[in-house]
Amino acid sequence: MASPGQIIFWSIISIIIILAAAIALIIGFGISAFSIPEVNVEYNASSESLRCEAPRWFPQPTVVWASQVDQGANFSKVSNTSFELNSENVTMKVVSVLYNVTINNTYSCMIENNIAKATGDIKVTDSEIKRRSHLQLLTSKASLGVSSFFAITWALLPLSPHLMLK
Repeated sequence: MASPGQIIFWSIISIIIILAAAIALIIGFGISAFSIPEVNVEYNASSESLRCEAPRWFPQPTVVWASQVDQGANFSKVSNTSFELNSENVTMKVVSVLYNVTINNTYSCMIENNIAKATGDIKVTDSEIKRRSHLQLLTSKASLGVSSFFAITWALLPLSPHLMLK
């Protein structure tokens, strides 16, 4: 039977190994965050605009607007995009507004960094608004990092009792 001192010692060693693995994953794979955008219509006196908002992104993404009717059009002169750090000062909130939109057209707000690409589509007609969003991982690093961390954790935890008994 292990003494209380041995149990505490090997518990601390296990925690240190798990923390070291987590730090190695953060350094190796980087910190990333991404979220699906929500696109809404904003009405004002002179025209309608679309507001695309995603609460968490890191690293800073690019934002591009596209239109089903005006394919290949450059909307950078009629849109305004801002990035605002969230309260934890790590991730950022993305807000992009597209001005002078036309009815019966489908617009897409595409937010992308080196980890993920998220798209929010909206179609505004006289009688309804249709929305659709999707998220695509561009690299396997994000999912590989999470699965590696849990694999390392689950491999080390069963060893703890064996280490304590010696």
